[in-house]
This record gives sequence, structure tokens and C-alpha cells, in this order.
Amino acid sequence: MKMTRYLFTFFILIPVLLGSLSGCASIISSATQKMADNLSLAMLNQNDLGIVKAGSPAYLIMIDSLIEGDPNNVSLLISGSKLYGSYTSAFVEDEERSKRLADKSLNFARRALCLDLKSLCYKLDSKLDDIQPVLNTIKKKQQPLLFAFASAWAGWIQVNTDDWNAIAQIPKLTAMLKRSVELDENYDSGGAYLYLGVLASQIPPSLGGKPEQGRSYFEKALTLSEGKNLMVNVLFAEHYTRLVFDQDLHDQLLKDVLAAEQNEPGLTLINTLAKKRAAVLLAESPDYF
Repeated sequence: MKMTRYLFTFFILIPVLLGSLSGCASIISSATQKMADNLSLAMLNQNDLGIVKAGSPAYLIMIDSLIEGDPNNVSLLISGSKLYGSYTSAFVEDEERSKRLADKSLNFARRALCLDLKSLCYKLDSKLDDIQPVLNTIKKKQQPLLFAFASAWAGWIQVNTDDWNAIAQIPKLTAMLKRSVELDENYDSGGAYLYLGVLASQIPPSLGGKPEQGRSYFEKALTLSEGKNLMVNVLFAEHYTRLVFDQDLHDQLLKDVLAAEQNEPGLTLINTLAKKRAAVLLAESPDYF
């Protein structure tokens, strides 16, 4: 509780201090963004889930305050979207709260997209056939924004799987992820392949699904991440191997996670979560299969 209180005080003071600075607005904006980036990196390098869970709500409030002060700052909007999305997927179990926070994550990402990728923004609610030509015009320098929006959209769909309107949006999301791969498959260490793997592993072959395509996506994500992102193994096991009832691969993927080093720059928090989830899935394996 003491740590949370100190963090909250610190985060409240920063916007006030920044707001009192005089001089060029661009300098303030740059300093604000650097602070947000550094705090995000510090969280990603943290291996104590309790600290991150306790401190994150204060950071969410801080990001909200920074965006209120600079509502057209695309970088801040993306930072806010990523933080809300990550916090929701990692720590929020209540269904209604998950939906509410995922809405906010997607809203921030959409605002950023509509500021810098207006042509795609205008077509988001159109049919896939109308969106694809716009996706084809997106350049490599716009990939970070495209991928950030696609990630937020994927998180939103994940917590709204009980809504067929959300499920119906998967083809458009898939098209965005495939365009990201076309621009640079190495971006985010192959992160687009990870999302594609999950999306392709939702329906069993008996119902027309193509899980083997999902497997190829997961394997590509493993290769591009050089095995450092342990969450790839976990999602590979949870979505593909359980869909096709491959217990041997399921257990091996999870044992590899538990045996791996979790401390990795930029991935320590994700890997810590992956190890926790891998232990649960492995314990469930005898009953599931």
C-alpha cells in the first residue's frame, strides 16, 4: 500500500510540474513522451507482478491526465492504449470491467489512427473490400500506428467474444495484421504473427477452421522472437495444441517456458506472466487431454 501511495503522489506531481514549465510546447511534449516511454520500459522490465499490479492504476491516471492536457498527441494516445490493454489482459478478471477498460484502450488507439491515418480511419466501419485498398497504400513508416491499433482491436475483440458483432470484425483485423507482416514481418519481433496464430486457431478443422495455418504463424513468431518472448509458447500451447489435442507438443512448449530465463530486456514482465500461465496450463494437461 505504501508503494502505491508514493507512486500515486509521484504521478500526480509530474503533470503539475510539467504544466508549470515555461518555454516551447514541443519541448514539454517531448519531455512528457520520454517520461511515459521510460515508465513503460521500467514496467516491462519488472519481474514482480505485485508491484506492477499495485502501481499500474496510478500510471493509468497519469496517462489520462497527460492526454487531457495534450489530446492530439499521437504518441501519448498510443502509450495510453497499450497500457490500458496490457493492464486489462494481465490483471483484470471481472468481465464487465475488462470490457470497459478495453473500450478505453481501443478508443485511444482509434483517436491516434484518426489523427495520423485518416484514410483508414474513415473506412474502419466499412466492409473489408473497401478497407483493403486503403491498407495497400499504408507505408512502412506508418506500421507502428497500424500495429498499435490492430493490437488494441484484438484485445477488444478478446473480451467481447460473446458479441457476434465483435467476432464479425475479425476478418478486418486479420487484414490489418497481414498488411503489417507485408510491411515488415520483423516488427515487434514478429508480433503480428502471434496475433494471427491466435486468430487462426479459434475454429476446429471439423467446422472449417485452418489450425495448421495457425501453427505456421506461431512457429514464425517463435523464430522471429528468437524464443525470448515466452508468451509465444504459452499462446501456441493454449490455442493451437488444445484445439487439435496434441498433448505432447502442448506439454513440451510449456516445459520450455518454465525452464527458460525470464529476465529479458523489454520482456521480463511478459515472461513472468507467461511462466505463471504455463504452470497453470501444464497442471491442467492430464485432465484436458
